[in-house]
Amino acid sequence: MIKRHFFLIVAAVVLGLMIVAAVLRVAFAEDEGGRGPGGPGGPGGGRGGQQVSEAVVTLRPFSDQIDVLGVARGRRSVNITSATSQLVTAVLFEDGQRVSAGTPLVRLQAGEEEASIIQARANLAQAEREYERFSTLAERGIAPRVSAEDALTAVETARAILAAAEARRGDLSIRAPFSGVLGLSTVTPGTLISPGAVITTLDDISVIRVDFPVPERYLSVLRQGLPITATADAYGNETFSGRIALIDTRINETTRAVTARAEFPNPGGRIRPGMLMRVGIQQGQRQSPSVPESAVQYEGDGAFVYRIAPGERGATAQRVEVEPGAVEGGFVEIVAGLSANERVVGSGLNRIQPNAPISVAEPGGRAPAPTQAATR
Repeated sequence: MIKRHFFLIVAAVVLGLMIVAAVLRVAFAEDEGGRGPGGPGGPGGGRGGQQVSEAVVTLRPFSDQIDVLGVARGRRSVNITSATSQLVTAVLFEDGQRVSAGTPLVRLQAGEEEASIIQARANLAQAEREYERFSTLAERGIAPRVSAEDALTAVETARAILAAAEARRGDLSIRAPFSGVLGLSTVTPGTLISPGAVITTLDDISVIRVDFPVPERYLSVLRQGLPITATADAYGNETFSGRIALIDTRINETTRAVTARAEFPNPGGRIRPGMLMRVGIQQGQRQSPSVPESAVQYEGDGAFVYRIAPGERGATAQRVEVEPGAVEGGFVEIVAGLSANERVVGSGLNRIQPNAPISVAEPGGRAPAPTQAATR
């Protein structure tokens, strides 16, 4: 009986000590300024909150740009074809060769034309002799003057026949109409060429032309000589600089767009005819507040940032709705919602709650020095 009372007394004393210890722990926590959740030194405190990086709203230049698509063309391009059906006797070029205007490219079989020229030359020589003889006789009064005139007409006719024969032979020697670079060809000596069949291609690619449509509402922006830039998928983000050379006189009634022609210098021939070009037309520049792309979070049709605002126990993340504009060089233009020199959270927005305490990291990623309460 005595043992049972002893154990009951010991249990009561232990229980009392546990209650006293719990009360003292809560009291010390309150005295130390909130070592528990919600205080500046706890997991959700101002200095001990979510650590974030800081970004400052700065003024940056942004440009209004019209982006359109166009196809590259050589300054002059042509398919080399034949006007007659004939066999190829000689190919005088190599694929990819750069040629000058008038360079012979292909010779076609010209046996009949050569014979016609020989005959025309003989007829011309005979007509000239006849004219000289009748002219001499007419001067002596032996032959009538009309005979000399008829002989002169025969000479002129013979010369025209010879010129026509030489022209027909000239059609069988195909030449480059302008300077440029030849394309690929499958024509060899012995190939039968038909009218209109492509022998090879010739392109002047020293300057590339790009025709592109522009909506008519931007017509006031376009003008001859306006500098523009373009990119090609083959060269990534590399830009090519050019200018608008010509604007069409008509607007398409169906698409309500006007066609503009741009010219781009093409040293080295890097831009090839047929390439898809993404053309950008600058409308002007403006200075606007901007933040890094990582500082903007999009939700539905809206966007917001977290502004670093002072709180009762340190910095807090204040959610601010903004109106984003253009995106250039990794920065987002802020049309409305922020002003220059304001501080915002630069990254880690998905882990932050509105008005939650935060800890702003120093430049270089170091956390700020802890307070005395946090140290304790």
